[in-house]
Amino acid sequence: MQISERIARVRQRINDAAGRSGRNAGEIALMGVTKTQPPEVIREAYQAGLRLFGENRVQEFAGKSADLAALRDVGSVAATDDSVAVHLIGHLQSNKSTRAAELFDGIDSLDSLRLAERLNEAAGKLGKHLPVLIEVKLSSEETKSGLDPESDEAAQLLERLPDLERLNTRGLMTIAPWGVAEDVTRSCFRSLRECRDRWAQAHPRLSLEVLSMGMSGDFAIAIEEGAPRIRIGTSLFGPRKKPAPSESGEADPE
Repeated sequence: MQISERIARVRQRINDAAGRSGRNAGEIALMGVTKTQPPEVIREAYQAGLRLFGENRVQEFAGKSADLAALRDVGSVAATDDSVAVHLIGHLQSNKSTRAAELFDGIDSLDSLRLAERLNEAAGKLGKHLPVLIEVKLSSEETKSGLDPESDEAAQLLERLPDLERLNTRGLMTIAPWGVAEDVTRSCFRSLRECRDRWAQAHPRLSLEVLSMGMSGDFAIAIEEGAPRIRIGTSLFGPRKKPAPSESGEADPE
């Protein structure tokens, strides 16, 4: 099946889920997760209308970025509808923060104050403002990364973020547990929304509109629970080749 057909099918499922929950499908951003995919797959998805992409590993995308430079240059000078954004959605080690700030248009897996400070410093040296999402851990699975929303680390990060002027905090990201009943998945997504609402009230200087939640197996539930952004890999690009070991040893967010 062509990627364009897969994208059309996913968009129809987005429309159906939005309709069931009384939402506008046009307000739901589709991110294509292209980890382990070669540059030509990204170009094909671009030609089929996809504009937002997610990558899991700094080193892997560094190897693709030169091949995609022209595509991203086109996006940077064209109309908004033609712009391309590539975000890091995998766990980021703080010693790779400088390279990540250089390579990506956003970091969707911010999970510590130390990382935030290093990204802010790196973005300042590059003369850019870097959109970020806070990754929240709502599962007991050890392979999941992210902040415990009740932790001191989360509280410290939320207090400090408004003063990190090179970071544009946009919202939260989470990964639901694998292989659980629908009500458990739904509860996870609802918990992220409730967490966002509490934090937005307590920290009015932060902008937390984006909730990045839902992947190939559960994105319809995420949409029904209010997700403005979903991350889709397998349903768009088919089964992946077995990836190389993660830089972090963490579970991937699609």
